[in-house]
Amino acid sequence: MTIERVGIIGSGIMGSGIAEVAAKAGHEVVLRSRKQETADAMVAGLTKSLSKQVDRGKLSEDDKTATLGRVSATHDLHALRDCDLVIESVVEDLEVKKELFKELDLLVKDEAILATNTSTLPVVEMAVVTERPERVCGVHFFNPAPMMSLVEVVRPLTASDATIEAVTAFATTCGKGPVEVKDRAGFIVNALLFPYLNNAVKMLENQTASRDHIDEAMKGGCNFPMGPLALLDLVGLDTSLAILDALYEEFRDPNYAAAPALRRKVAAGHLGRKSGKGFFDY
Repeated sequence: MTIERVGIIGSGIMGSGIAEVAAKAGHEVVLRSRKQETADAMVAGLTKSLSKQVDRGKLSEDDKTATLGRVSATHDLHALRDCDLVIESVVEDLEVKKELFKELDLLVKDEAILATNTSTLPVVEMAVVTERPERVCGVHFFNPAPMMSLVEVVRPLTASDATIEAVTAFATTCGKGPVEVKDRAGFIVNALLFPYLNNAVKMLENQTASRDHIDEAMKGGCNFPMGPLALLDLVGLDTSLAILDALYEEFRDPNYAAAPALRRKVAAGHLGRKSGKGFFDY
């Protein structure tokens, strides 16, 4: 199956980032948010991002115009009916995603692939609420999608080879390096990354070292571009907590049991960069 028209659901950073990547690669993109004003705001954000690339000499004005010409914004889910691939990037809540997949299954054409950008949740549970489980998979882009080269293509037990091949080809045309992974919580990256991030919070709780010294140690000692506590703030502490809870629910590994300090910060509304306060102030 050739993927030409792509629907993207979700008005957050990931949704707009995936839209930029797909549109720059030549795909028609339909951006859908629950409200027209937020859908329009996503296009405005995309325009701003592309304009910055033009100013820096990384993109021509003609390419910017062509990219924007491939993107439309809507609040109407029915506008996705003719898409070859629909990627949802809504809140990391399994029940919300399952209800969305049920609705999409009734709306989009029979041969379309439905994909989730979830970083942790079981893809198979979304697949089995549809009448096309063989055409449901995960396509996990990383934040920020225009910059990060990796895409995890997640194969649930129900997915066909043709589905995985089509989505892998789509990721490749978007200039990404896709890797295939089985449908297990956390896939590859988060299953390895979040115990590290969680243990950094526990280290801070135990007063082994200060916040700044923990982050400086991992940057200077491991050559990481940012420290674990700053990375948690970038991901979002609420998102990080949800990922850890999902990992613990599946594996019951103590390394996935969220540090109490992380849970308390989320309860206080200190969610990281998006709220202006997390482990650092913004």
